[in-house]
Amino acid sequence: MKKGLIALIVLVIIVIIGFSWYFGTYNKFVALEESVNSSWSEIDNQMLRRADLIPNIVNTVKGYAAQEKDIFTAVAEARSKLIGAGSAEDKIAANNELDSALSRLLVVVENYPELKSDKLFTQLMDELSGTENRISVARKRYNDIVKDFNTKIKMFPSNIIAGMSGYEQKPYYEIPDYAKTNPQVNF
Repeated sequence: MKKGLIALIVLVIIVIIGFSWYFGTYNKFVALEESVNSSWSEIDNQMLRRADLIPNIVNTVKGYAAQEKDIFTAVAEARSKLIGAGSAEDKIAANNELDSALSRLLVVVENYPELKSDKLFTQLMDELSGTENRISVARKRYNDIVKDFNTKIKMFPSNIIAGMSGYEQKPYYEIPDYAKTNPQVNF
């Protein structure tokens, strides 16, 4: 009888350890996923901040370069896509399109030296530059947290719990190929 009781106690302890491990791992996935979502929200927040600055910059530039309508239209359309994007992938694609449109806008600015000396424009560009830095930091934080989340999903034995709980890998925020080339600066 004592051997049966000891075996039962050992079995109960093993089951308790198993459940503790399962719930501990599950809770880690919940915490990591919330960190990923929070990091994405910060990127989203900074992209919205940039989208809010853009009309002011465009209107300032319009006063100097009224004939550059195509660029203003492209910036406005890209901004609208970013604001209307639903999924993370859509927002990344819209943000990349906005990056491209802003690059073309900056080329226009280079053609109008008097614009660069305008105080309002300079302030707006400083704000935009600060926002770009914030977006860059937020993307790095997001990718770091996604790395932790994806690593946990792939590692044994936590991959078993991830599969049972329906957790899937999250996408990294990747920079488009055109952004990896060196910009040409002409003075």
